[in-house]
Amino acid sequence: MKKREFVIQDLLSKIYQEQFKDGKLPNQRTMALTYQVSRYTIQEAIKTLEEIGIVETIQGSGMYVKKQFQMNPLIFNTLTRTPYERINSRVISLQKKKSTPEEEQIFQLSDSEEIWTFERVRIVDYKIEQIERSKMPVSMFPDLTEEIIEQSIQEYVLSKNFAISHYITSYSPVTLSKKQSELLMCKRNTPAMKIENRCLLNDGKVYEYSELTAIDYTCTYITPFDKKGHQARRTNI
Repeated sequence: MKKREFVIQDLLSKIYQEQFKDGKLPNQRTMALTYQVSRYTIQEAIKTLEEIGIVETIQGSGMYVKKQFQMNPLIFNTLTRTPYERINSRVISLQKKKSTPEEEQIFQLSDSEEIWTFERVRIVDYKIEQIERSKMPVSMFPDLTEEIIEQSIQEYVLSKNFAISHYITSYSPVTLSKKQSELLMCKRNTPAMKIENRCLLNDGKVYEYSELTAIDYTCTYITPFDKKGHQARRTNI
C-alpha cells in the first residue's frame, strides 16, 4: 500500500473511533513525524479527505472532522474522491433501440417500448479512468442528448423532477477486451473491475442501468457490525 493510502486509511479509522479531541486533527508536522513520512505525503492525504468531504481546514485554526461524514457508509471510491470539476465525460455512442426481454424486466417496460443505450468514457485529470455503458428508458427521458450525457446524469434526472432514492451496486473482476484496452490505453487482458449499477427512484423504478469498467479501481467503506445478521448466518452453518 502506498504511504499516502496508508495515512488516509489510518486517519479514517481514528476519525471513526473519535480519537481526535473536539474533532481537531494534529498539525501536519506532527502527523509527518507520527507516520514517518514527508509533509507532502500528509498534505496529499489531507487533500483527499477534504475532497471527499470528511475533513475541512479552517485558516488560522487547524484541520477538523466534519460531523456528518458517518451518515454514509461509502467513504470514497476512485471517482467520488475527485471533485466534479476534475472529471469529464466523452460520449462514444448514443442510440435508441427496442428493449430486450431482460431490459423490460429491469425497467418494467412493455415489449413495444424503446430504451436509450450509450457509451462514454470518464476522464479524470485528462486521463481516461473508466468506460461506462448505460441504458435508460426513452419514455422517461425522451430528450436525452449527447450533451446531457457529457454532463451529469443525476442532475438531468433531478431536473425532470424525479426523486433519486439509492443505488444497487455489484463488483466483479474482469480482464480488458481489445477495444477496452485501446480506449484505456493499456495492454489487452489487463485486470480491471466491472461495476454494475441499478439506479432507483423513490417509487422503486430503475431509471438507469450501467456497467462500468475501471482500471486501478479502489473503494473504501465503513461497515457497522451487524450482530443479529452474524448470528443468523452462523445458525445456517
